[in-house]
Amino acid sequence: MRRGLGVIMAACLLAVSPAAARDLSSGITPITSSSAELSLAYNTQTDLSFRRGLQIRLAWTGDYAGPFSGMIAAPTLRAIRDFQARHGMKADGVISEAMLQKLIAMSDGIQSDLGVAMVDDGATGARLALPLKLVSDRGRTEVGNLWRAEGNGIEVETVRIAETGQTLGGLYATLSEPTAQRSVSDAQKAEDWFTVAGTESGRRYFMRFSGSGSDLRGFSISYADAEVDAAEIGSFITVASNLFEPFAGEPNAPLVAENGANPFSAMLARRRSTSDGESARYAMAERGDGNARSHLFELPRSRRGGSGAMEPAQGVAPQPGSPAFDMAGSGFVVADGWLLTNAHVVRGCRKVEVGENVSTSDIRIDDGNDLALVHVDSSLGKPLAISASKPRLGEDVLALGFPLRSILADSLNVTRGNVSSLLGLMNDPRYLQISAPVQPGNSGGPLVDLAGRVVGVVTAKLDAVAVADATGDIPQSINFAIRPDTVAAFLHKNEIEFRTADAKASLESVPDATARVKDAVYPVVCTD
Repeated sequence: MRRGLGVIMAACLLAVSPAAARDLSSGITPITSSSAELSLAYNTQTDLSFRRGLQIRLAWTGDYAGPFSGMIAAPTLRAIRDFQARHGMKADGVISEAMLQKLIAMSDGIQSDLGVAMVDDGATGARLALPLKLVSDRGRTEVGNLWRAEGNGIEVETVRIAETGQTLGGLYATLSEPTAQRSVSDAQKAEDWFTVAGTESGRRYFMRFSGSGSDLRGFSISYADAEVDAAEIGSFITVASNLFEPFAGEPNAPLVAENGANPFSAMLARRRSTSDGESARYAMAERGDGNARSHLFELPRSRRGGSGAMEPAQGVAPQPGSPAFDMAGSGFVVADGWLLTNAHVVRGCRKVEVGENVSTSDIRIDDGNDLALVHVDSSLGKPLAISASKPRLGEDVLALGFPLRSILADSLNVTRGNVSSLLGLMNDPRYLQISAPVQPGNSGGPLVDLAGRVVGVVTAKLDAVAVADATGDIPQSINFAIRPDTVAAFLHKNEIEFRTADAKASLESVPDATARVKDAVYPVVCTD
């Protein structure tokens, strides 16, 4: 839902009566140009809405970059003087009526140029300012919602990470650390929020996150200097960061884009009373419209033909004529030059790369079981051994992969859980239910036991929000992996000579089991 800036800017018009400006500049109470005395005068002789409005408007003109606290101290006074000096006024920090009118006209003009409005994001529950003359809604992502300009000059994305074990401090530690591809020019951390800014792949970026317990919500902005007015975007980022309301509302159930009927999204569509616009968004998602991006992890959809078994969810590849984007999953070595991953990770891709931009030369897909083989013309390490039998109920397992690489670390991620059930949704015998936490990007990664044997391939997670909306109860730690016998049958069918694991191998500690298999696990990226 979109809101105008009127609610906020009503307190920021600064067109308080001309008499107020005259009082500050000439009169009723004498004001000197001493910073301490000016601060005292502003903070005691004007109301809070005036002072906050002053800071917001000075941010729009690029003169102020601090918090919109309404407390006038040295940074705000410096911004007033900078504005005065840039426009040929006496730079004494005392607001005149002429300065006030100039400030209002300029800040209003910049907002109008960008088409700024406050928008309620149903995907994350956050409220944020958006430059709607530059960007349009491109639909749901696996972690939030995306708005992008036609030429990809600027994009804004909301993000929600919840119930994953990730902390605000841990996320900050990851994002504030530069990598070979991403520089960090500024990073600030407070108790319940942080910001990080820098450049990546020739584009500037800014991100802000806030946390409430295990619920982390944020947004990111990235843009190319050559394709936008960098000064206006810089001012917009300052305003958007300060006005961001991460916990303005409750997140809605995510949309699912796929070419078939998802039982839970269909249930929600029947149960939920939506506006025409929201109903259209659901219809668009169920058609697989290119403007509604699907999750890399989705609830498996019903198999056509009425079977109670469930079919793995389809992924989404870049669509011809649409803005290009990369989608990433995980994979692991099963034979010399061959990696195993999920079909939904590589289906429809124009190009698939493994690891550090290693191109693939062959792809073999089994849509029915959501499995795929990709071949590279180089050695990628020792193949992992596939278990000849399914794991035991309750057995400890590790899920390895590269989740949320655009947000978390580029390095391998490992989570621990156990085998919760030997069957998948609707008693599907091809799947295991596991409690190990998995995220978008874990698709195709190995599920191993503490002896380092592959006992499954991570493939999906239950949509907890959708289930909660439909049933009134929040499911926890319900994820799925493809069973090893299904994996072995796929490898045999494609005449891949794989290693069979030693059934008598001894169990090890989590670090030792991880060390045994980690070098065979790689990111798998579907590119335009």
